[in-house]
Amino acid sequence: MKFAITLSALMLSTAVWAAGPKTNLVDHSTDTLIDEGSAKAVMAEAIPAKVWKLYPASKFAFVSQVEGGVTTGNACVVVARVMLLPVTPTMKAVLFRPQKTATAFDTMAGASVDQCKALAKDKLKEATQAVVSALVKT
Repeated sequence: MKFAITLSALMLSTAVWAAGPKTNLVDHSTDTLIDEGSAKAVMAEAIPAKVWKLYPASKFAFVSQVEGGVTTGNACVVVARVMLLPVTPTMKAVLFRPQKTATAFDTMAGASVDQCKALAKDKLKEATQAVVSALVKT
C-alpha cells in the first residue's frame, strides 16, 4: 500500500515538473502588430523557469505592451515594453507598481505590414530578455 502511494505521488510530481512552471502573462498590445497569443508565446519562450521560481506566478505577472504601426510614409515604428508587476494577495489582480521595466523601440523605413509585425516580435523579445537579465543570471 505504501509503495502504491509513493509511486503515485512520484508520478504526480513528475507530471507537474514536466508541465513546467505556472506562468502569469498579460498582454496589452495593439492587435494590428501582434496578437495576444503571439505576444504571450514570445514572452513565455524568453522567460526561463528559474525566473518563475524566484518570482512565482501567484505573486508576480509579466505584462507586455507593443504599440506602433506603419506610417503614411511606409515607415514602421514599434515600441515594446515589458514590466514585472506584483499581484495583490487578496484579489489576485495585477498592481501597477513595476518591479522591473524594459522598453525597446525601433523604426524601419519602407516596411510592409508583415515586416512591421516581425519587427514588433523582435522588439518584444528584446524587452523581455532585458527584464529577465535584470532579474537573474542566465
